[in-house]
Amino acid sequence: MGASPMALLRVLAFALLMGAPVLAQSQTYGVGRTPTAEEIRAWDISIGPTGEELPPGRGTVREGAALYRAKACAGCHGATGIDGKAPMLKSKVGPEVELWARGRILPLRSPFATTVWDYINRAMPLNREGTLTADEVYALTAFLLYMNDVIPEDQVLDAKSLPKVKMPIGDNYAPLPEWKPRTPRLKGYPH
Repeated sequence: MGASPMALLRVLAFALLMGAPVLAQSQTYGVGRTPTAEEIRAWDISIGPTGEELPPGRGTVREGAALYRAKACAGCHGATGIDGKAPMLKSKVGPEVELWARGRILPLRSPFATTVWDYINRAMPLNREGTLTADEVYALTAFLLYMNDVIPEDQVLDAKSLPKVKMPIGDNYAPLPEWKPRTPRLKGYPH
């Protein structure tokens, strides 16, 4: 007696299911390759709070002010850092106003000076990201921190001094709202 058609169908379905991964492992047609360890290191540009990953370099407030003009930062952020179309770089109000009421200013709200450096390095200038040298990023970071009264005008920033900068926010991070899984979204959340 032969096998039933249903049994043959099951065997065929099983064979197709098990054979699909083999088909997925077909030849690569020479497209792409595995990146080298050096290429992976070049893509790993994250800078943590300790600054261990910071590259060599240095920058001053004076150099940063000159770069702010030369690299056309003022074209987006405004000549004073508060009058452009891009996000403000300096608060319109002074330190007498509580930090959270001064606006979303990266050099004020960032918990670490290395975060400011990392953001400038990754995201500026707009549409030319990654074109600044390490020295230029240190200088622009120094200028922004000085502009917000975080560092004195004569401070030189480098891989050793930048992580030591005390940021205005201190330990006053935004509190996490109370929320439990399977409950309504947070009040004011748009979705």
